Amino acid sequence: MDYEKFVDLQIAEIKETVGDATAINALSGGVDSSVVTVLGHRALGGRFKTYFVDSALMRAGEPEHIVKIFADMGIEVGLVDARAEFLAALEGLTDPEEKREAVTKTFYEKVFSRLVKETGAKFLFHGTILTDIEETVAGIKRQHNILAQLGIDPQQAYGYTVIEPLKTLRKDGVREVAKVLGLPAELTRRIPFPGPALATRIIGEVTEKRLQTVRAATVIVEDELADSGAFQYLAVLLNDKATGIRDGGREFGEIIVVRCIESVDARTATATELDWPKLNRICERITKIPGVNRCLYDLTPKPPATVEYI
Repeated sequence: MDYEKFVDLQIAEIKETVGDATAINALSGGVDSSVVTVLGHRALGGRFKTYFVDSALMRAGEPEHIVKIFADMGIEVGLVDARAEFLAALEGLTDPEEKREAVTKTFYEKVFSRLVKETGAKFLFHGTILTDIEETVAGIKRQHNILAQLGIDPQQAYGYTVIEPLKTLRKDGVREVAKVLGLPAELTRRIPFPGPALATRIIGEVTEKRLQTVRAATVIVEDELADSGAFQYLAVLLNDKATGIRDGGREFGEIIVVRCIESVDARTATATELDWPKLNRICERITKIPGVNRCLYDLTPKPPATVEYI
């Protein structure tokens, strides 16, 4: 594919579709949403409003870090504090699909409906890619940014039209577009991160305490595996607990699973063959997190597993 031509065509289509109206998008800092952000701003300039929604489900320091990266690129990003709303929506939920639906409804019905009213925006841009659509339509798992493919009319339901500039591309294609747009390498090479964020990496109920645990494990995993060359790596907090020993006494503690995979487009994947000293070091660091006394490494390919746990 000629990615420079793709960029030109998308910018032209955005201008034609949006016309003189205002459009908005949510930036997560992943390569998909970052590419959509730059495309939108190049096409519409000041009529394209970008927001980072702090859902309480992000990596440590993520909201401020991403806002600064784009400020350095000359793109203003509004930071929206919606932590209380998302945590309230997830309270008591343990079923994976119910959790994903709660994140989706909070995002679209509450946070973005409010932003649409405040800005007068008529269009919402999504970083939907082809794999998102395929997995949702196949019933494998619902991606939070899929609406029309589930029979939801966003204009009727939420009051705006959705534009998906990347829906014909897979992850490797999006990275090529990012290079054409001149995005910094930190964004171009960034590992995938799910829309529902750390809610997809907690089995069972999402609470502030459990978020603190998986967030701490995520810092360790991303630090240790940044030089692995793997497609994606992550930490998952299980719902089960295990007996362990802490300070000479019995502890019924948390279990963290580490996942590191090789893939091109996330349709299929295999576990990365990490060396033993690396695995040992990850285990030692993770089991120092308060309340965590087990660390497991996931060897399961996709299929039969998916990349994320819910």
